[in-house]
Amino acid sequence: MSWMRRAAILMALAWFTVGAAAMAQDAKVLRVAYAGSMGVLMDGAAGPAFAHDHNANYQGIGQGSYALAHLLAAHQLQADVFVTITPGPMQVLKQAGLVTEAVPVASTQMVVTYSPRSRFAADFAAAASGKKNWYDVLSEPGLRLGRTDPAIDPQGANVLLTLQLAADYYHRPDLLKTVAGAPQNASQIFTEPSLLSRLEAGQIDATVGYLSAAQSHHLPTIALPDEINLGDPSMQKAWYDRASVTLDNGKALHVQPLVFYAAPLGNALQPELAREFVAFLQSAQGQAMFRDHGYSPPRGNSL
Repeated sequence: MSWMRRAAILMALAWFTVGAAAMAQDAKVLRVAYAGSMGVLMDGAAGPAFAHDHNANYQGIGQGSYALAHLLAAHQLQADVFVTITPGPMQVLKQAGLVTEAVPVASTQMVVTYSPRSRFAADFAAAASGKKNWYDVLSEPGLRLGRTDPAIDPQGANVLLTLQLAADYYHRPDLLKTVAGAPQNASQIFTEPSLLSRLEAGQIDATVGYLSAAQSHHLPTIALPDEINLGDPSMQKAWYDRASVTLDNGKALHVQPLVFYAAPLGNALQPELAREFVAFLQSAQGQAMFRDHGYSPPRGNSL
């Protein structure tokens, strides 16, 4: 190869590199704040796929839904899209004037999720096949249960409400206290994004949480009856409305539908991309990603 041809190729490569860097800098950035249990789906599938198709960059922010909602409402955090579970966190942003309409994009149910590395794994497997009571296994001395803070995360609140309904359903009045201790038992509470990672590593033995998150992480679960899994809207009046837990700060927890809602935010820096991302989550491609990650179809109406 002649030196002139080599020089031409090197120059072309240099221009390509500069051009690619400039394009990367010019690419729009979509910021999505989402319920922390959705990390595998959002950061590993939906976000990157959407960014690729729209020549954009994606940034995901996963935390407890109420914590995110209050940060967004106070303008201490900026995002283009908010995706939450249960209506409550979205109502915070509607009241703050940041959301006009939120659409349902998926749903889930509460299950017991356990670590294959747990010394109680055989007992949990027996409970999954109906040979033991799951609540008896969770009550074993030395078992390490993990959950999120019910004051800032719907999943943490739903753990307590599920256990309270189970106490009624199984006629075990002390079940909630025996399994969870105090509502905000510091020895059991972890951040939502870290909870299943700790479970996978065997740092905790089990949690009560969303089926969608457990299946996204390929973790074994124990199914719960519809009367206590919070996943059947037809059970709301007959069963779910029975549950109420009051935290130390006086906040009363009640069951809300385990539906995931998405909305573009009124102060989005990328409003067009925000609207398109919400539409993407509702599309056939987006819904296939939800199914592949263990989510159930959306339920109910828009907020």
